[in-house]
Amino acid sequence: MKTAFGALLLACLTTTALADENPVGFQSSTLPDPHNGRALEMVVWYPSATSATPQLIGDNAVFVGASAVRNAPPTAGEHPLVVLSHGYRGNWGNQIWLASSLAQKGYIVAAINHPGSTTHDRSPQAAAQLWQRPVDLRRGIDAVTAQPEKFGRVANGRIAAVGHSLGGWTALEIAGARFDPERFAQDCKAHSQLASCTVYQQMNPASTAEAKAELAADWRDKRVTAVVTLDLGLSRGLTDESLAALPVPALVIAAGVPSKELPAELESADLAKRLPQVSSRYVEIKDASHFSFMSMCKPGAQEMLEEDVPGDGIICRDGDGGRARGVIQQQVASLITAFLAQPSAHKEGSL
Repeated sequence: MKTAFGALLLACLTTTALADENPVGFQSSTLPDPHNGRALEMVVWYPSATSATPQLIGDNAVFVGASAVRNAPPTAGEHPLVVLSHGYRGNWGNQIWLASSLAQKGYIVAAINHPGSTTHDRSPQAAAQLWQRPVDLRRGIDAVTAQPEKFGRVANGRIAAVGHSLGGWTALEIAGARFDPERFAQDCKAHSQLASCTVYQQMNPASTAEAKAELAADWRDKRVTAVVTLDLGLSRGLTDESLAALPVPALVIAAGVPSKELPAELESADLAKRLPQVSSRYVEIKDASHFSFMSMCKPGAQEMLEEDVPGDGIICRDGDGGRARGVIQQQVASLITAFLAQPSAHKEGSL
C-alpha cells in the first residue's frame, strides 16, 4: 500500500468512457526542446464537427478508455483551454475522463507527460528538475495557441491549469504560487508520514544552491486565469505569502477517504485555508480516495493489479460503501465546468 502511495502524486493509465454527446477530436505529438533536450509528449482533446467513427483512446485490460476521433478537424470559433498535469509517475492518460468530458463541453484540453516523473520515463535527473513542470505546461499552452488550425482557436483570457496530486502543485506554480524548499524540509520533519515528503526525498530537487533557487523562483504564466487542484501534494511547501496573494481564482478538490499518507486536513484543506477566501473554493468529496481522480478500472482489474504487484490494487479502490468511481468523476467534472464558467475564472490580464 505504501508502494502504491509512494507513486503518490502517482498515476497509472487511462479512464472513463463517456457517452458521445458531441464529437471529440484527439491528437498526439512531441514538442521538441533544442535547448535543454526536454522533449514533451503532449495529447490534445478538442471539440470537432467530424462525422467519422470514434475509437477508444487509452483503453486496455485494466482501465476504461474514452472515445474520440484521431486527427479530426476542430470546430470553428473560440474555445477555452485547459492544461492538465499528472501526478508523480503518472501520465497524460490518468485524467482521460476529465479531458473527454471537458472537450465535449467545448473546451480544448492539452495533457503533458512530464519527463522523469511519468509511468514510462523515470529518469532521476529529469524528475529532480521539479521546477520544469510548470514550464512544461507553459510550453503546452504555447503549442496549442500557435496551432488553431489543428486544435481550434483559444479564447483570450480563458486558460486554466488543472492538476492531480503533484500535478496540483504544478498547476499552482504556473498560477503564481511560490515554493520554499527550506520550509518544506522543516515541515517534513514533523510530518514524515506524508507521501509528498517521501516522493520529494526520492526526487531530491533541492540538492544544490542553484536547484534551490530554481525551485523557489516565480514560474507564473500570466495567461493562466484559473487553477484547479485534485487531491494535491507538496502544498505544505508553498509560501503563505504567495498563496494569500494568488492572482487567480482556485478550486481545491480533496479526497475525503481517511488517509495517513495524504490526509485532506494536512494537504488540500490546509492549502484552502491559506488561499484568498473571496476567490477560492474548497470541496471535500467524502467517498473519494486519492485514486478516484484517476482512470476507472474494469471488472477484475483490482485483482489483476494486486497479483502483479501486491498493494497496487488500491489504485482501483474508492471509499468503502460509497459511490462508483464514474459517479464521483461526473461530480468532479461538473464542479470544474461550473467553476471555470464563472466570470472571475476568465478575466484576461488578471492581476
